[in-house]
Amino acid sequence: MDEAIFRWINGWPDWPAPIFVFLSDATKMTPGRVLLGLVALGVLMAGNATRKALFLGLLSVGIANEITDVLKGTFQMARPCVELEDVLLRVGKLTSFGTASAHSANMAALATIFWLAFRWRGSVWMAVALLTGLSRIYVGVHYPSQVLLGWTCGVLAGVVVWYSWAAWVRLRAGKEPSVEPG
Repeated sequence: MDEAIFRWINGWPDWPAPIFVFLSDATKMTPGRVLLGLVALGVLMAGNATRKALFLGLLSVGIANEITDVLKGTFQMARPCVELEDVLLRVGKLTSFGTASAHSANMAALATIFWLAFRWRGSVWMAVALLTGLSRIYVGVHYPSQVLLGWTCGVLAGVVVWYSWAAWVRLRAGKEPSVEPG
């Protein structure tokens, strides 16, 4: 089933290719780096709540990325671009293990933090995380199960960071930890 879903998404028409390739490789391209920098600058300038969300988001991205690296080293699952001969490869071929998509994990971690911080206003990040995961399948470098595992790692990292921060803030204030961040 994993391969069938992969082939369906990977076989989508070429018209969304520029969008999916950008989402898949944005940090490797100058326009993507500039856009990311502008978004980060805008978030920093927006106020204390967004600065806190950015800080916690970056922390959760680091943790999510490390989790995926550990999973890739421990459970070595090949990527479709390595296993399958007829993949529509729309980016450079990756030969490292693809057990859990780090791209998906990182965006899901950010999306989780921004959702917890801003609820419905964080839904833009949820859409970015969803499209980034789909992009990794579309460009031919991850199976759907690897993207789902990446999303799971990212959500877990975001939740752990958010609620750990909340507990730490409460402890510093001399209050009992609760489920709402301070």
